[in-house]
Amino acid sequence: MNLFLKHIDLLNFKNFTETSIEFSQKINCFTGNNGAGKTNLLDAIYYLSFCKSYFSISDHENIHHNAHLFVINGLYKRDETEENIFCGVKQNEKKQFKRNKKEYNRLSDHIGLLPLVIVSPYDTNLIYEGSEERRKFINGVISQYDKVYLNDVINYNRVLKQRNALLKEFQNKRNFDHETISIYNEKLIQLGIPVYKKRKDFIEKLSPVFEGFYRHISGENESAEMIYQSQLETDTFKNLLNQSLERDNMVQYTTCGIHKDDLIFKINGFPVRSNGSQGQQKSFLLSLKLAQFHFIKEKNNYTPVLLLDDIFDKLDNARVLLLMKLVAEQHFGQIFITDTDNTHLKRAIEPVKSEYSVFNIENGAII
Repeated sequence: MNLFLKHIDLLNFKNFTETSIEFSQKINCFTGNNGAGKTNLLDAIYYLSFCKSYFSISDHENIHHNAHLFVINGLYKRDETEENIFCGVKQNEKKQFKRNKKEYNRLSDHIGLLPLVIVSPYDTNLIYEGSEERRKFINGVISQYDKVYLNDVINYNRVLKQRNALLKEFQNKRNFDHETISIYNEKLIQLGIPVYKKRKDFIEKLSPVFEGFYRHISGENESAEMIYQSQLETDTFKNLLNQSLERDNMVQYTTCGIHKDDLIFKINGFPVRSNGSQGQQKSFLLSLKLAQFHFIKEKNNYTPVLLLDDIFDKLDNARVLLLMKLVAEQHFGQIFITDTDNTHLKRAIEPVKSEYSVFNIENGAII
């Protein structure tokens, strides 16, 4: 089914003071120098799907300097109907998020309504940072089609925080309460096991799609794999919690559970982090995100919007051409691409013979 962003209005969002843009249904290109605002536009589109920034922790960081609020307003076409999405943030006030002028009670209710996948240089965190980044990736995909999973993860993290606080309290009072800790153990088990099973199933289904994309982008010359790693694969969650009780009490936090899950990334059998070139790492992340795109599309029957931020850097011409041919195929929908080089961008897109629009950006304005 068809979904695309027709129009966006920005007010005091990052370096944009006031901007309105009409988009192509297929490919939209943002060009301009570094710092012009290309990535900020992608982030505004990301906001409309996820109620938050992809790059900033705090909403208030995104308010234009000397302003007291920012507004993002997007008009989407979903099959034959239109949907208006509004996001407003004022200094020292709660964020407003509305669908067709009706405000959400819980922002999590919006997740998955407008499926979206972003590919960004920031994604290298998936390779270089700790396991939390890779769990965020897993959660971000599954949450777009499974509300129960999202709620289970939110509630698991809440109970985990409470259990950790309890362990610190035990240490301060020098009094360990087995009965109370067992109640929290049961809650973690109840919430954690379904999350583990869904993560395991997700990776098993995503892996062959991901491997296929990587082979395609590498010209069939290399292989890639990702391996799901969880403590729950070695023993029952109950046994793990019981066995780690003494250690948990000593270090004052929960040392086992799904909050320790991880993904192992490899190219040609070797770790991507230490053995992959910059081009291979970029191809790996692209393949991972394209597999995410394919998976979400299959699950919710809507084609996600695809954001490609500075993807041509560190890819050779052959890989760029293979990638563009791939994303221009019919099973991809609306695409947004950024690049500093207008000529380079057009040269990459023109061979795929697809409809596209180019927007030149300078100092937070379309010129």
